[in-house]
This record gives sequence, structure tokens and C-alpha cells, in this order.
Amino acid sequence: MGWVTGVVQERKQWTERLFSLRVDAEVEPFKAGQFNRLRLEIDGEMVGRPYSYVNAPDERPLDFYLITVPDGPLSNRLAALEPGDTVEVMPRATGFFTLDELPDSRDLWLLSTGTALGPFLSILKTDAPWERFQNIRLIHAVRQAEELTYQDTLRQFQERAPQQFQYIPFVSREPFAGGLEGRVPAAIAEGRLEHHAGLKITPEHSQVMLCGNPAMVQDTTAILKERGLAKNRRRKPGHITTENYW
Repeated sequence: MGWVTGVVQERKQWTERLFSLRVDAEVEPFKAGQFNRLRLEIDGEMVGRPYSYVNAPDERPLDFYLITVPDGPLSNRLAALEPGDTVEVMPRATGFFTLDELPDSRDLWLLSTGTALGPFLSILKTDAPWERFQNIRLIHAVRQAEELTYQDTLRQFQERAPQQFQYIPFVSREPFAGGLEGRVPAAIAEGRLEHHAGLKITPEHSQVMLCGNPAMVQDTTAILKERGLAKNRRRKPGHITTENYW
């Protein structure tokens, strides 16, 4: 399948390493939670990498949330793009980290680290989670408080459904009064996350989506399995849906 040319509309610099690229490109319809690929020519070679959509399927421009990687040839070039520059995009998205892969339940838990917040924002910008789940908890774990990005979007979710939605930030490397400290798996094991959320994670009522650092995904999955939750598979529906995002 070929690539299409996208035109950068905006580059938003959140921190020294975190940035968003908003790109105008003709792509096929996609599902919230899916990812595309961005590609540039670097030293005579085409270099591409997958990135999830942050925008909802009906939103334009396309929005991608990225972090520069030390000595990473693509991320550093993407971070240097300016409005009017071009980047190649796949016309068709892919991936199964979508709500239609989840069984119905009362509570939806969305646990992310770093830039893996992106697909959850795409999902929450659609009507589906608000119509399907009574309670929604979005967890975003970062190292420094300045990495708690997209706050305007998160406030819109809170204003949309203050009784239904709760955003819970984690900051691991410095004191932060507005959320929880440490790592997500430990906070679940110790009961701190559920206490803060005012909600229990149980097989009877919970669907949990994990996206981010493979260590967080692996450790959290193990703790949830001890609680009686099971991996969600098409042939055998369960409670835990995962995507490594690194």
C-alpha cells in the first residue's frame, strides 16, 4: 500500500522532548485507538514509525503525540518540522486497541504512561465510552509534572460528565499535590489507586485498558490477574486489553 503526503499544520512543543504534530492528510476512516505511521526520508532512506491518533475519527487535522528519542533519527527530524513542511502518512490505520474489542461492563479503566495517553484521548473524544460505561477512570503516569499534557482536553471531559469521569495523574520523580506518587502497579497492589478513584477494580464490573511502558503493562497485568481478571481475547472475552507503547 502506498503512502500519502501530509502537510504539517502545527507543531506544539509541550516540554523539551514532548511535542504534538497536527497534520492535514487524506486518510481512510479509522477507529479511535488505532495507529498510523509517519515517514520521512533521512540520508536517502525512508524511515517510518507507528504513532497513534490523538484526534477522534471525525476530527481534523490529524493529531500525533510524540517524544524525541536520544539519537533517534526519525523523532528528532519530526520535532524539527514546521507548518507547511510535509511528512508521509499511511492512508489506512491499523490496530485492535479499540472499544469495540471490549465486552460490556459497568466501569472502564484507562491506564497510560507518557505519550500512550494519545489513544485514550482519541477514544474519549467519541461518544462510545460515555454511552457504554457508567464510570470512567483515566490514569496518566509520567516522571515530571510538566509531562501532564493535554490538560484543556482533559478538562473538557471532566466538564462533560463530572460524575462519570475522573482523571488521575501519577508523577514518579517529584512531589505533586494533584495526584498520586510512585508507579501504577504498586498503587493498585497497595489499594491507593482504588481509594483515590472511589472505585474497585473487579472482574464483575471492570474493563481495563493498559497502554504504555511494557514494564507497566506487564506488572499491572500480573496484579490484575491475581484479582481474578483475565486477558481479553476475541475467542475468550476477558477484562484486560493491552498495548505496549514505547
